[in-house]
Amino acid sequence: MIGYFPDKIDEKTLSRKYRTNVGKLIRAWKHGISDQEISTKTGLGLSTINSIKQDLELAHRYIRLSQRKQRPDAHALNPAQIFFSPDI
Repeated sequence: MIGYFPDKIDEKTLSRKYRTNVGKLIRAWKHGISDQEISTKTGLGLSTINSIKQDLELAHRYIRLSQRKQRPDAHALNPAQIFFSPDI
């Protein structure tokens, strides 16, 4: 994952890195299960769960950044009227 940021997060690589099913953790977070509950159900430590969360957030950040760089109009500012028009 270092140096290469695809359009989608590679759950398989993260699963190998942390030796757990990351897809299952993501689904649990989407269903609103707390980190403490995930820790007791999976046997993972809270520090490991936080590390997985940080890796996912960082990967999402890089994906959004690369998508923003690919769009040509992303950095173009919309022309804004500075002075008030008396006709309004």
